[in-house]
Amino acid sequence: MKRPYLIALNPDELACCVSCGLCLSTCPTFRVSGEEAKSPRGRIAAMRLVNEGAPVTDSFLEVISSCVMCRACETACPSSVHFGALMEDTRAGLAAKTVPPWQRLAYQVLERPQLLRTLTSVGALAQRCHLIPRALERRLSLPRLPLRQETLTATGSDVWLFTGCVMDAWQRQVHAATIAVLSAMGLGVSLPGPGAACCGALHSHAGLTSKAATLASRVIAAFPGDAPVLVDSAGCGAQLRDYGRLVGTDEAVRFAARVHDIHEWVAGRAHLLPPVKADAGPLRVAVQDPCHLRHVQRSHMPVREVLSRYASVVELDDDGLCCGAGGAYSALRPKMAGAIRREKLRVIDAAAPDVVASANPGCSLWLAAGGARVEHPMLLVAQRAGLV
Repeated sequence: MKRPYLIALNPDELACCVSCGLCLSTCPTFRVSGEEAKSPRGRIAAMRLVNEGAPVTDSFLEVISSCVMCRACETACPSSVHFGALMEDTRAGLAAKTVPPWQRLAYQVLERPQLLRTLTSVGALAQRCHLIPRALERRLSLPRLPLRQETLTATGSDVWLFTGCVMDAWQRQVHAATIAVLSAMGLGVSLPGPGAACCGALHSHAGLTSKAATLASRVIAAFPGDAPVLVDSAGCGAQLRDYGRLVGTDEAVRFAARVHDIHEWVAGRAHLLPPVKADAGPLRVAVQDPCHLRHVQRSHMPVREVLSRYASVVELDDDGLCCGAGGAYSALRPKMAGAIRREKLRVIDAAAPDVVASANPGCSLWLAAGGARVEHPMLLVAQRAGLV
């Protein structure tokens, strides 16, 4: 009888976890549920059992699917367990049975920029005609969708800007602000073609590894030459930087080395940044660290370095705890995601900022749907410098 699940993890990687428990306080699902099985070490223990031949049960599927994939446990782990890779490999072995057709279809839309833009315009019209239930908007974290997209214009060839899918369709103003800031710094920006429509991050998180690798190859081909590739979406940046592992070719490794988070790149050239405009009043900004910027790219401090030139930066008192967005997680598991978000919103309220800065579209949309005022750091910089 053919096995419905094909899970074959590296036993040495699983053995790296010594169950010390230092990850527990950083895990959003454990903090909310209090269940050992929904902690990183609990999930690894379950992986070990299945990897050794135990059956895949409904409880195992729940343990694996309930993970937000924030990877905060990796930052806390003294044994350097590659938890994110273990999760992706486990989900890849389950994907044939656990990723439903509607989810695969939704991800296919992300790969087709023209279709995504068309659906965005249709959605925008439906919003204005009050045809979309408010509950559905909240579940999908839908912003006020644009009826028309502003045109992005390439300005040179010093750097590339990765534009992506949802970010480009729903938050193109962030890309425009990023180009404006880079132009003010004297840098010319190139824009990729449709081959770079989707980085494949959501596919990787769901376990659709083969499709993610195909998208990665397309993205790599869309950025010829050796100019740096700048990314203003934390989740996309983490995915692009992982292409060497995902694709496994020398070309992919070289490409990944060209990828930089936009704030990391700008902070290294902060002397070129334009000044604050003369009539800019005081502004208190709380920085919400997207998990894939803080725990995967380890590049969250440059956000503060850049913003501190334009506003008073306020720290949130939760040591970078996940907001619950998790890519598609908030739509797939709204109850758990909502519980995690409530903790984040409580911390934000205690800090009493004028605005929250978040460098990831999923985080910003999810927090905004919960009532927070959220802007992308580069948009705040462009506004405070009078560039937009």
